[in-house]
Amino acid sequence: MELPSVLSITPIYIAILGLLFLPITMRVALYRIKSRISLGTGDDPEMVRRMRGQANFIETVPMALFLLIVMEVLGASNTWLHALGLTLVLGRIAHYFGLIEMAPLAFRVIGIAVTLLTILLGSIWIAIDVL
Repeated sequence: MELPSVLSITPIYIAILGLLFLPITMRVALYRIKSRISLGTGDDPEMVRRMRGQANFIETVPMALFLLIVMEVLGASNTWLHALGLTLVLGRIAHYFGLIEMAPLAFRVIGIAVTLLTILLGSIWIAIDVL
């Protein structure tokens, strides 16, 4: 089995998701300044919403990216990598827009479902490849 010497597809999605994480985090930071909540939620429902949007991203994205990296190292096709990477990006955007109510609540549900589907498919692909 020949391993790629350099990852070429996954870093694209790492960069995109890193850029998506910045405004999510800035919404929390700026609201902290505005509402003078230096730690925790201050029992402020808006702060809870913003923090959960950030936390959900951090809870799911690293595992999905880890699976994409392993898939690429194991030789997954560009089609698989782009399909799952794009699905993850779109899922995270949909989830966040639904969470912050810039889109209907259904976007939040679809977004997390698509994110979890990415993790499921990546896990299955790896299991099949190594077994």
